[in-house]
Amino acid sequence: MPWPQEKPKQTAPTPSRSHHSDQTVCKKTAYRGIRCTIVDREAGNSARVSPALRLYLSAGFLPYAQEATLPSRRFFTLLVPILAAVFQLLTTAAPIRAASLERVLYDFKGGRDGLSPSAVIFDGAGNLYGTTYNGGDSECNCGTVFKLEPAGQGKWRKAVLHTFVGQDGTFPTDLILDASGSLYGTTVFGGGLNYGYGTVFKLAPGANGMWTHTILHIFTNLDGSQPSGSLTFDAAGNLYGTTQAGGEYGFGTVFKLTPGADDNWTEGVLHSFNGNDGNTPTSAVIFDSFGDLYGTTASGGNLSSCHGVGCGTVFELVPGTDGKWIHKVLHSFDRKDGDQPWSSLVFDAAGNLYGTTVLGGDIDSNPCLGYGCGVVFKVSPSANGKWAETVLHKFHGWTDGFYPYDGLIFDADGNLFGTTSYGGVVFKLTPGAEGKWTEIVLHTFIGNDGWFPYAGLIFDTSGNLYGTTLLGGESNNCQSEFGSGCGVVFEILQ
Repeated sequence: MPWPQEKPKQTAPTPSRSHHSDQTVCKKTAYRGIRCTIVDREAGNSARVSPALRLYLSAGFLPYAQEATLPSRRFFTLLVPILAAVFQLLTTAAPIRAASLERVLYDFKGGRDGLSPSAVIFDGAGNLYGTTYNGGDSECNCGTVFKLEPAGQGKWRKAVLHTFVGQDGTFPTDLILDASGSLYGTTVFGGGLNYGYGTVFKLAPGANGMWTHTILHIFTNLDGSQPSGSLTFDAAGNLYGTTQAGGEYGFGTVFKLTPGADDNWTEGVLHSFNGNDGNTPTSAVIFDSFGDLYGTTASGGNLSSCHGVGCGTVFELVPGTDGKWIHKVLHSFDRKDGDQPWSSLVFDAAGNLYGTTVLGGDIDSNPCLGYGCGVVFKVSPSANGKWAETVLHKFHGWTDGFYPYDGLIFDADGNLFGTTSYGGVVFKLTPGAEGKWTEIVLHTFIGNDGWFPYAGLIFDTSGNLYGTTLLGGESNNCQSEFGSGCGVVFEILQ
């Protein structure tokens, strides 16, 4: 399992405790979960361990228990046999591979520098911003916000803008920018004396390169819990997002934050999912030109599929005249056409929606053991108000990648770009005649250039791609089954 752990810090031991006595112990439990503990071998004490991977967080990891158990979903029970089949070759035809050049812009070092970066975004000056899920404060390992600034001759200069310590948030996710250059994001946990159900935060730039962190909202579980997706602005400056748990039924929410004076924001729940209409929204929502919201839930929907929990949905929220929002399920997945859409959606010019599912599709693919390796899908509106789903591509495993967690982006020519976490590829899908799409593998990661590209991609003004990997790189400070490395920020020249 790709579970990174930092090497002990090379600092002088104190009389009471040696940093070199720490050991991370992970065991499979009878509950089909994974239990991880940091053990002080000298003192005989145990402490919580902070995971670097958002997929573990989203499974219900509680980082402030002494022993943290990850309740396994259907997906997580697959990991051990999948890793055992790493070297198994598929009998499918090899995909087209392009001669693209990948370049590592920054190699994370772990510790205060951070490890396991999320997606990056550009500002107008060409600087990159992002978060790391882990690292930062040595006691908390709750994550950081960072900036990468071009320094000439292909070099980039990194600065840590904020280090989370628990009460102000734990495990930050993807960022967005406003017109003034302030950053907005969410933390999966943190906020409050008991470390809370997650936060929405703002980082505002000030003089001398200093940034001011402000908590805009602390979730209470009743109004949502564990916000793991990025935020979305409307034209009036309100923020919208999702929580993957909490709400009226405990299955997640879509929320809105309205700004007031002195950065006092008011939160309102637009919709609480009940399972039948969706469960576990893990990503951002997007607007259409009419002000309707669209998103996905990783499970729920048709409860007769995927062992009774549903394979996930695509949904729409329409604002009503009384301030209430009307929820519509546009599509419920059934595994053959996709399973677990964790990604956000993207529109084309014709109003069609595109996204990915982590599982589903070709259920006979060898590495994915009957669950499918994931798909790229399209959902199209019709005249009668119904939406039809089309699978554009089915992943087959190690040849073209599998388990695409994040969303897609379009270029000006209508090509789609994305990543798959396992198999470690950056891919391009090109539309052709009769609705056929051709996949081109632009890059396959091998470890020292990154591993586990979990987050999405962005373009620069020249059409080059930028992204991150949770693991890999040249650092020896973070260890996993796939080798060392604390994650990288990369560029792919096209």
